[in-house]
Amino acid sequence: MTSSQAQLKRAMDRLLPGLYDYRLKDLIKAIRSCKTAADERAVIAKESAHLRTSFKEENVEIRHMNVAKLLYIHMLGYPAHFGQIECLKLVASPRFADKRLGYLGIMLLLDENQEILTLVTNSLKNDMNSPNMFIVGLALCTLGNISSSEMARDLSSEVERLLASSNTYIRKKAALCALRVVRKVPDLLENFTLRAKSLLNERNHGVLLTGITLLTEMCKMSNDVLVDLRTNAVAILVRHLKNLVTAGFSPEHDVSGITDPFVQVKVLRLMRILGKGDAEASEAMNDVLAQVATNTEASKNVGNAILYEAVLTIMDIESESSLRVLAINILGRFLSNRDNNIRYVALTTLTKTSQNTTIDSSALQRHRATILECLRDADISIRRRALDLSFFLINNQNIRILTRELLAFLEICEGDAKNSVATRICDFAGRCRPNKRWEVDTVCRVLRVAGSFVDQTVVNHFIKLVTTSPSDIQQYAVRKLYNTVKNEGEKALTQEGLVQVTVWCVGEFGDILVSGNSAALGGDEEEIAQTGDQTSQSHYQVAPSEQEVVDMLTAMLKGPYATELVKEYTMTTLVKLTSRFSQDSVISQIKALLIKYKVNVQLELQQRSVEFEQLLLLDRDARSALLERIPVLESAVKEEAKKGLGVPTTAEPASAVNQPKSTGGLGGDLLGLSGGSSNSAQGNDLYSLVFGATPGPSATPKSDNIMDLLGDMGMGAPAKLTVMPSQNNFSTASNQNDLLGDLFGGGPVSAPSSSGFQPDIKPFQTGKPSVDPLADLFGSGLGLGNAPSAIPSSPRSYPAYSKNNLQITLAAVRSGNSLTVTAEMRNSGMTGLNGVAVQVAVPRTLQITMHPQSSDFIAPGGTATQGMKIDNPTQVAVRLRLKIAYNIGGQQLVEDIVDFADFDPSLWT
Repeated sequence: MTSSQAQLKRAMDRLLPGLYDYRLKDLIKAIRSCKTAADERAVIAKESAHLRTSFKEENVEIRHMNVAKLLYIHMLGYPAHFGQIECLKLVASPRFADKRLGYLGIMLLLDENQEILTLVTNSLKNDMNSPNMFIVGLALCTLGNISSSEMARDLSSEVERLLASSNTYIRKKAALCALRVVRKVPDLLENFTLRAKSLLNERNHGVLLTGITLLTEMCKMSNDVLVDLRTNAVAILVRHLKNLVTAGFSPEHDVSGITDPFVQVKVLRLMRILGKGDAEASEAMNDVLAQVATNTEASKNVGNAILYEAVLTIMDIESESSLRVLAINILGRFLSNRDNNIRYVALTTLTKTSQNTTIDSSALQRHRATILECLRDADISIRRRALDLSFFLINNQNIRILTRELLAFLEICEGDAKNSVATRICDFAGRCRPNKRWEVDTVCRVLRVAGSFVDQTVVNHFIKLVTTSPSDIQQYAVRKLYNTVKNEGEKALTQEGLVQVTVWCVGEFGDILVSGNSAALGGDEEEIAQTGDQTSQSHYQVAPSEQEVVDMLTAMLKGPYATELVKEYTMTTLVKLTSRFSQDSVISQIKALLIKYKVNVQLELQQRSVEFEQLLLLDRDARSALLERIPVLESAVKEEAKKGLGVPTTAEPASAVNQPKSTGGLGGDLLGLSGGSSNSAQGNDLYSLVFGATPGPSATPKSDNIMDLLGDMGMGAPAKLTVMPSQNNFSTASNQNDLLGDLFGGGPVSAPSSSGFQPDIKPFQTGKPSVDPLADLFGSGLGLGNAPSAIPSSPRSYPAYSKNNLQITLAAVRSGNSLTVTAEMRNSGMTGLNGVAVQVAVPRTLQITMHPQSSDFIAPGGTATQGMKIDNPTQVAVRLRLKIAYNIGGQQLVEDIVDFADFDPSLWT
């Protein structure tokens, strides 16, 4: 090739650099023509290989085009990191087009954590001193997007200098860049304070907008800046907002007939921060806020956005009551809007407002009909928000009307929401009830509608309600429940919660169920009010015979809808009825029915059958004393005193909600409602009645656990045989063993050995003393062979999380190389927490097994528990990482990750 030909080729390569390459639009066309993902990957791979080769050749003429194609490949999600250096080279170019593409590539391909970013610092500093304002703007924009803390410190002086530039474009960019700088390095905030405050006097709307944004962030970060602006900036902000509201048509700033809504929104947000908790600043804002609320056109979204911000500002500051009413009326108008987004915003804001204040309740009540209409909306998100707001509307005057609407909603709402809705209806029915009988009817209706969805919280609520009621209400409740199950048949039997409370009430109040006049108690007031027929409810108060009650329970046991838990409840109810009923034939039928379960495949039912058979061998007086009614819980009495006052009652701890067989509490109220300690004298009398003697000093009743009295008969944890040194003499221990043997028809369990040691039967306990459900069945406080010193103290609780009124504590008990950890989640706020979930991770040297959580909804004042077992074979320090997620009042989703390593070393050393 001659020299002239070589020169011609070089000239052609220089003049037509893209002749042998894809141009950007050619690459886009080739990718779009691909019919499969594999074809697209092949085109991208081929082009990426070509770009790598071109970058190595250092071809300056086509670098711009190559980087443009690389950025497009990056936008499609393919790797493009190999072009980072090429972007830095473009930034160093003197051409504006190259710098623009280079800085764009840096913002897309780099982030603040990459070391290569330090190479950009010098280019940024040089470009900030460029005479071309657009190049300065590029440098400020890049720094504001990807600045690390080191770059922010190095270039903060340049940004501060540019804030005072005479060019409005540069000042606007510098203000946004300063926002990034103060976020990355809060120590530099005071350097920008004076410059930022001077931006409030800008006439240019762009600079004013960025200046207010910068000051808003500063107020959140520094209390000193907040106090200073309250004194010196409120009047300026009020003037700006008034000018914007009253200004005429301005083509430069007009958006749908409203002058610069972006600046108006920013001013309102800054005013909200400055006026919160400050009466003087709020007073200065009242007039202009009223002007914004009344003069802003709400026919388009632009106006709605400003009105929404104005409402939030009015509600957050110390505004006048008339202004707050105006704000609620604005939200009321939003509820009538056809746009679901606007309605959703209104419902959410009203719920938040109702949650934080009660002084505007009368204004909110005026929109009750509109809110209740939203419960029937086709959009599920609208229904959920309207549901949350409906509960804030409830007071003593409208409880009947709103409960009727909420019960109607309960029938049609989704299955996953029924439990939460039912729990809240029962809670508010107790808070604002007009009378106790109305509350009984309301909870019964809840159980009839959603009994198969509710957890033990609702069952607990009803049982405590009935036990604290006078005898006429108890008779009314047990007859209503019995006849509901009898009359509605299969429909009622499928509602497990309804069946549970029915069986429990029949067992406790079986004597008053079958006695008295049938129609003397009337019927459901709400049902009578709706039908207008006084006799429509009379069939729910029919007094059955003893035989009819036993027949219904027998059918329930044999029916297809009886779960194992219902069968356990029913068997215990039957044994209770042997002391409530008087007909010998009925009692004999009950005995025969219970004995059949001695060979049942379910171990729990088999165990109960065997134990109840021994119990029925006692004479009637002894059996009646053991099966007497369960005493009222002290906590239930305290809750009862607060009902009807419109205030939250103390919620039952949710740790026992789904564990009716393991511990006491209302989760197993049929078996364990006594809870509190019984009088020791009564225990001694009962002991004498059954066994004809009083216990010796070593067997003084100190426990509510009937397991101590009946030994192996307990239905809770299995008994554990331990060897204890003898105390004083052997006579008392021998008598105890003889008593246990006599109770089961056998001889002594064991006799004292010659070595001076004797076996002592004690229940196995971990952490807290085991509460045998049979103890609460008998309602006694007897203990035998268990001195108080034998009960270990509760495990130490370690606080792990406290935020948004949710406190989580961890209690750990060691067993060999394993830890049993119980996480207790307590809601100390006034709003229920939904979707509560705790996930736990451990290092690889540990193994963790998570148990089911007791409940994912925590009522105000309530608790839930999460159990877990941690295997620690190498006995290393136990460290946990907790991921906590929950919804506050169904509105705000919170997700937090917490590291915990505060367990006592004795748990693994």
